[in-house]
Amino acid sequence: MTAAPAPVPHSIKAVIRYVVKGEKTLFYPADRDKSYWPADDHDMLLTDMRPLRQQLTVERNGFTLLQHVTAVKNFFDAAEVERVFFPEVIALAKQVNHAVHAIAFGPVPRSDDPASAQGRLPAFGAHVDYGRATIEEQVRRTLGAEAAAYWLQKRFVLMNFWRPITTVYRTPLALCDASTVAPDDLNDSEIRGGLDDPTRPPLFGFNLSYNPQHRWYYVPRMRPDEVFAFKLFDSDADRPQWTGHTAFADPESPPDAPPRQSMEIRTVSFIDQ
Repeated sequence: MTAAPAPVPHSIKAVIRYVVKGEKTLFYPADRDKSYWPADDHDMLLTDMRPLRQQLTVERNGFTLLQHVTAVKNFFDAAEVERVFFPEVIALAKQVNHAVHAIAFGPVPRSDDPASAQGRLPAFGAHVDYGRATIEEQVRRTLGAEAAAYWLQKRFVLMNFWRPITTVYRTPLALCDASTVAPDDLNDSEIRGGLDDPTRPPLFGFNLSYNPQHRWYYVPRMRPDEVFAFKLFDSDADRPQWTGHTAFADPESPPDAPPRQSMEIRTVSFIDQ
């Protein structure tokens, strides 16, 4: 008796906003009308990640889907996030990356409620944040010059952790399989000004230009106990690492869907070779 074939994961077609190849973008998170982003929109196939969670791994694809229940009660309370969420995320980063040390920075609670400040709105555009220079500067800012010099001698990984605050019914996050992203797909990006600090020094990363080889994934109706962990940089250049990501308009969202609320935070893990 032959085994029944595995069910085909659910997929949708949705618009992914790429950037015109060769164009450098300027992004002002808190004043988006000033941004320069020459868009190149493409209808792409997005596949439900849940049935594939065992096959899709950080080592092979640059990302994974985790189960994790947080102790945070209010993600919009900056003090609680630093006290409770930072240690949770640092522990996850060390676990996922088999790291001996990790730091967390840049927490951003988001909502697509039109009443939200621009800096809290989802980012529509396939991007990878950040490049090596910005990562090293952030490590020095967090650890101090002497400690940073020690830890940056090791292999280090920039990883984003993204989770719903409430179940996501609209404007979900899509992830691009890092093993399908080529160096030539990366276009320089400069981010000017912070969410609450317009004088923050610029940050530098990348936006993706279209490549038909890209494979995109998402999680429909993603729950608060589900967490994306996705890699954005690895000092070991031979590993998949450029996980492009973007918010997108889900064609299956009901017209009365509640606003998306989500939390993201960046981490840098330090790994003994």
